Amino acid sequence: MTLDLVVYDASEVLVVGAGGDAGSGDAPPDGSPGRTEADAAVAVVDGEVARVGDAGTVTREYPPVNAERAVDARGRTVLPGFVDPHTHAVFAGDRSDEFAAKLRGKTYQEITAAGGGIARTVRATREASAAELLGILLSHLDTMLAHGTTTVEVKSGYGLDVETELRLLDVVARADARHPVEVVPTFMGAHAVPEGREADDYVAEVVDEQLPAVAEQGVAEFCDVFCEAGFFDVAQSRRVLEAGRDHGLVPKVHAEELDHLGGAQLAGDVGAASADHLLHATAEDATALAAAGVVPVLLPGTAFALGADYADPGLFRAAGAPPAIATDFNPNCHSHSVPFATTLACVGMGMAPDEAVVAATREAARAIDRPRRGRLEEGAPADLVVVDAPSHVHVPYQFGVNLVDVVVKDGAVVHDRGDASAAGGRAAATGGRS
Repeated sequence: MTLDLVVYDASEVLVVGAGGDAGSGDAPPDGSPGRTEADAAVAVVDGEVARVGDAGTVTREYPPVNAERAVDARGRTVLPGFVDPHTHAVFAGDRSDEFAAKLRGKTYQEITAAGGGIARTVRATREASAAELLGILLSHLDTMLAHGTTTVEVKSGYGLDVETELRLLDVVARADARHPVEVVPTFMGAHAVPEGREADDYVAEVVDEQLPAVAEQGVAEFCDVFCEAGFFDVAQSRRVLEAGRDHGLVPKVHAEELDHLGGAQLAGDVGAASADHLLHATAEDATALAAAGVVPVLLPGTAFALGADYADPGLFRAAGAPPAIATDFNPNCHSHSVPFATTLACVGMGMAPDEAVVAATREAARAIDRPRRGRLEEGAPADLVVVDAPSHVHVPYQFGVNLVDVVVKDGAVVHDRGDASAAGGRAAATGGRS
């Protein structure tokens, strides 16, 4: 037994249990916020949380002097590590000019029709080497880690052909092996219809060529599709997701972002892990997701970037499907910060601060089939964030600054902005995570 870490004298620890039937002890019911412990400590043994509670009690049983690493958290708050369950972080090129175009009144659809949007990123990504893409992704992961992300989902989808999609997934796997952030790979060949192709013809390629090659490669865990008008309709999306499921990939769906098309109902029909975006979802959609056990993932940064109306978390809460939140980091929504997503969830969607933090930890982990991540309770993997603030409320409250001081992954300090000699980013883990 190794006492890896003791974080002691914290102003507050936000205890987040598994929730629902999988809960332990006095863990809150699924969807409810965590409980707070004041003047608290966390002890980590062999990569898992061994004890959390009153600082005096914890430190008597687990003296900080006996730990491999001790963190004095006076005046600071300890949270579960953030989980980002929806990103498109592996790409090349720059689309900042499209941000300016949107401010001049261009819509996302107009930019896409003029050759911008996803197609533009596809062109740049196809031209980039695997080494270039890996360097770009590792840089993004460094920034995410510095903002408290310990687990992140990364989609392919900027290749739209067999060769590039496989290259992107290989880059994701290599980044996961090298970086302390845990990277969860999703295949999204059905992200857009390539230039000069018809949708039905391209769907046939995804089903008959890309998916078998992706399955043989053995990297991807999920298969996602952009089920939206002008991209892939419900029937085409169903064909891709069912074929992906036949190859062992769990479905995910981009649904009801630009209009109400039926993607949420499709997510329920195919037993998806999550349905994401949901700006135009209805109460009926929320009920269908809850009945099928599909996690709704809300992406307030996307609405913010597009100047669109936000999704309504109350629909999903009322239906018994507590929502997750994610950054949707991509060239059109260029934010690496889960804390900023919690700010938008509170201000734009009316979430309470504790609900937003739980949506960015426990519920987000459920959306990528990582139910033990995103929790801070005894027996959970020790993925922790120490923020320079007296309570979790400051995470959404202090937007525009990064409050994250220390990040812990599986009991090891992987980022410490106050200690230049501490592990951090790519320098952290020679040989990647243990």
